[in-house]
Amino acid sequence: MIRSPLITVMVQAVRKAGRALARDFGEVEQLQVSMKGPGDFVSAADRKSEETLHAELSRVRPTYSFLMEESGAVEGSDPSNVWVVDPLDGTTNFLHGIPIFSISLALVRNGVPVAGVIFNPVMDELYVAETGQGAYLNDRRLRVAGRKKLADSVVCCGLPHLGRGDHAKFNRELEKVQSQVSGLRRTGSAAIDLAWVASGRFDAFWERDLSPWDMAAGIVMVREAGGIVTDLSDGDKMLDKGSVIAGNEIIRSDLMRLLKSA
Repeated sequence: MIRSPLITVMVQAVRKAGRALARDFGEVEQLQVSMKGPGDFVSAADRKSEETLHAELSRVRPTYSFLMEESGAVEGSDPSNVWVVDPLDGTTNFLHGIPIFSISLALVRNGVPVAGVIFNPVMDELYVAETGQGAYLNDRRLRVAGRKKLADSVVCCGLPHLGRGDHAKFNRELEKVQSQVSGLRRTGSAAIDLAWVASGRFDAFWERDLSPWDMAAGIVMVREAGGIVTDLSDGDKMLDKGSVIAGNEIIRSDLMRLLKSA
């Protein structure tokens, strides 16, 4: 695995926050049967994770700025380096006791993601990537899948849900894609979706209406695993436009063609 000072700092922060999330997740199952439900408890766990990450990263890089899901932008004396933090990506999964969620942490330098860490503390899967240094799952080097045909591919997507997204547009895209691929999946964590593209578990992934903290770490991960990541206009403005499509060169291109035809 990468042992650079930057990755070391990031890993220490997510592991500390992850230990608390894993403990909290163990309580969720007990709360499912209560009248109130686990909603408030999960919100508190989310905030606690973000506070831990902010404190740990501020201690070792006191000048860096932050962009955080819960607290928003916090400008430091060095605005060119921004920690982009999602303390609990996959909140709905966490809320329902589904063990597919993650902490997603990226360093964005001058607008470009240069390092990313994605950690699922329940599965103990730690994904790390740094520009020019490759991508790793724990100690294993990652490469995107090498499949060349959509018919052989498992593709992941983000589903628009209550109050979010263009449902009609997604349904048109779904109709185009589902008859051309081996399988479609939805995990509920965009960070994990991108990490699983990097690891070859998924052949491709697309989603709209994302925030920078959902995908900044995953963008580095896929690129360092040899994949291609663009926005859904085939450009490089994922963090600005809030859309992403990722995969190997051939599958991403073929999937993009299908989505545009919808």
